[in-house]
Amino acid sequence: MRGIELTPEHDVSRVVDLARRAERAGFDTVFTSCHYNNRDPFVALSGIARATDEVRLGPGVANPYETHPVRLASSVATLDEVSDGRAVFGIGPGDPSTLRNLGLLDERGLRPVLEAFKSAQALWRGERVTHDGTFVAEDAGLNYAPPSGDSIPVYVGGEGPHMCRMAAKHADGLLFNGSHPEDLAWARERVHEGLDERPESRGDFDLAAYASVSVADEEATAREAARPPVAFITAGAAPPVLERHGVDAERAEAIGDAISAGSFSEAFERVTPAMLDAFSAAGTPETVGDRLGSLLEYADSVVVGAPLGPDLETAVDLAATALDRAE
Repeated sequence: MRGIELTPEHDVSRVVDLARRAERAGFDTVFTSCHYNNRDPFVALSGIARATDEVRLGPGVANPYETHPVRLASSVATLDEVSDGRAVFGIGPGDPSTLRNLGLLDERGLRPVLEAFKSAQALWRGERVTHDGTFVAEDAGLNYAPPSGDSIPVYVGGEGPHMCRMAAKHADGLLFNGSHPEDLAWARERVHEGLDERPESRGDFDLAAYASVSVADEEATAREAARPPVAFITAGAAPPVLERHGVDAERAEAIGDAISAGSFSEAFERVTPAMLDAFSAAGTPETVGDRLGSLLEYADSVVVGAPLGPDLETAVDLAATALDRAE
């Protein structure tokens, strides 16, 4: 996979234009991020489906708490239909900073993600689903079948050890939120553990580095643009990850508190150079390309994630150049 993430913090028409540009630049998969405070990702994806010809597309990543899993399965099936079989289902535990606003922070976990996508696959096969676990469904079914059936690829978004192992055992891929080779090396070990229990019938598995990328002709400009996503990543990072990179846990917690309170400028200002180095690939195409290349020593593929760069249109093309260098 040669993927890119587009964020519906921009209006839908601009996101669609960026997706069209990404397809021309050689990306083969487009994900849209899923946060309640941005535009609806499936509205954006529907527009992308109509404006593109070949790229795969899907949420990156949806969670099974804000939307009932059966409804979520239907949304992905509809996307598969309007895109003529190009849907990808990115699903994960969600961003803790924004889920806190919805009273859903305590709902996050591995089991809801696994139950949601397993039920989705059953629904796509035309089965009826009765389930009483992390969600409840009784004789639920879809009145239509997506073109891809239950072969819509499922990518689990996550970075915890259990989530990595579960994805390797049950899903088609892992969208590992990591931009540093040390994190991808750790993820590869966890994936190997899960692959030991993976049935051969499930086919190949794709460990994708879902990297926060900011690329521009000027290094300093690119690094400054990386502050917002790095703030969110730092706030959601597990203590062992913070410790691995020497990031102060209390400062990370303060960033998360500021994000939840809507004090984004305060959160972004608290981002340090060490956080930028740990949680983003930011700089010129050459710098970013070299960093992505180091990720590919452990990952099978890369998704170029937000913010992309200070100028989005230019950044899409520069990110493609950086990936060319990495590969």
